[in-house]
Amino acid sequence: MNDSLEYLIKKDEVLKQAYCDLGDPYIPCRPEGFETLCKLIIEQQVSLESAKACFKNLEANIGNIIPENILKYSIEELRTFSISKQKASYLIALSNAVVEKTLNIENLSLLNDDEIRNQLIKVKGIGNWTIDIYLMFCLQSKDIIPLGDIAVVNTIKELYNCESLEEIKQVSESWKPYRSMATYLLWHYYLTKRNRKPIIY
Repeated sequence: MNDSLEYLIKKDEVLKQAYCDLGDPYIPCRPEGFETLCKLIIEQQVSLESAKACFKNLEANIGNIIPENILKYSIEELRTFSISKQKASYLIALSNAVVEKTLNIENLSLLNDDEIRNQLIKVKGIGNWTIDIYLMFCLQSKDIIPLGDIAVVNTIKELYNCESLEEIKQVSESWKPYRSMATYLLWHYYLTKRNRKPIIY
């Protein structure tokens, strides 16, 4: 058992029970870079099954997911590849930020979490949920709680009998400095209770 899991199950009886019942959570890991940010944009507010299908369709039509390839297409053209109008505009905004060098994705790992957030939030279509997931999956940040994630919020509500965002935040505060691992446990619980598996692509 790693240090973060050991810390959490000693401190929180609810997470301890979840761990005892379900075992080790799946720890997502994705490569840093432009393609992953594109995936996260496509994944916003839709199921991972739907997002995977959209991404694969985009990839089949434009080839390598690089800024130069995305910028060959207009918003309307990207929509024909199963990308919504809004997300097409976000993909173009991200591509322009990289090409124009207002965003250096390769250097993000050299910054702290707050500095990374300040860089990414400037890009149209990249909000706190997208940044949280990038920090967790790509940069292995240990203390992230994505409260824009409905599965996380609903699982906290269910397990801790709380409703308001303030109550949810109070619960999550006790998991510092390992809120990312707490999140993985919550996702594990959420998926297991619904007989679902993590989607990897």
